[in-house]
Amino acid sequence: MKFFYNYKIIFYSINISLIILYLFPGSIFGCIFFDDCSIQPQITSDFAEISSNHLYAFFIVSIFGYLTFLKDKQIKYLIIYLILLAILLEICHLFIPQRSFQWPDLFGNLLGVFVVIFFKNLINKYGFFKK
Repeated sequence: MKFFYNYKIIFYSINISLIILYLFPGSIFGCIFFDDCSIQPQITSDFAEISSNHLYAFFIVSIFGYLTFLKDKQIKYLIIYLILLAILLEICHLFIPQRSFQWPDLFGNLLGVFVVIFFKNLINKYGFFKK
């Protein structure tokens, strides 16, 4: 746990990478893997009205955030930051060429954050991983 706390640069790097991926007009992964920036690779199929790619992305960022910031006050700011980031990045898609705002993407972003919050609260409440 202390590893990520001591190396916050890992969280910041993942965060910046996510922001770049979100704000790029088109799909960086589509450009790399399919030589077509209009194709968005799909890791798994979507869950009903929730984008799986967005859920995975924010799940990973949230986990690294929780591993990086250990103090209660930092966690509160982290939660606010992650929720605002999830909303604002999706709203930015209204203005970025070749991107569009989609409710399933927003739900995936938020669910990725909320799942980590839920499990972190379970761990804190029931004392998993405590000696």
